[in-house]
Amino acid sequence: MAAMYSDADIKRLLDERKPLPKDFNSIIRLRDKRGHKEQELEFHGVNDNQFRLILRQSNFNPLDFSVILAYCPAERTQLFRLCRYNGKSHEHTNTIEANMFYDFHIHMATERYQELGGREDAYAEPSGRYSDFPSAINCLVSDCGLELPKDPQQKLLGGA
Repeated sequence: MAAMYSDADIKRLLDERKPLPKDFNSIIRLRDKRGHKEQELEFHGVNDNQFRLILRQSNFNPLDFSVILAYCPAERTQLFRLCRYNGKSHEHTNTIEANMFYDFHIHMATERYQELGGREDAYAEPSGRYSDFPSAINCLVSDCGLELPKDPQQKLLGGA
């Protein structure tokens, strides 16, 4: 199966500057949804690409969470998950590499995994850069070109 996006395309999308809207804090309140809290925020990058930040956290296990940055292609209705910062709540196995781990981990979209026909972000690496939901958000903001408004009072969930 051919990859929808090359590794270079993925890098370009991740590197694009993504200013968050001034009112993002009022939009991004987590809401209860069958056993977890969830919220999504759509915004545009400086190259006019549309992105979606998806936040999910279990109501029962503080280590069960996902912080996702997805690209919203104009020509499709299905999101393309660029990266996903997961908590330490489950074991992960990389199919191609046949390695398994139980840790905080970052999923990344890759050309190789798209060619397998599965999830574009199925590949993951363990990470010691975050240890909870707010610090995972901080990492994604730092890694993926998201820009907080210049207002010093604006912070992303717990102090990003």
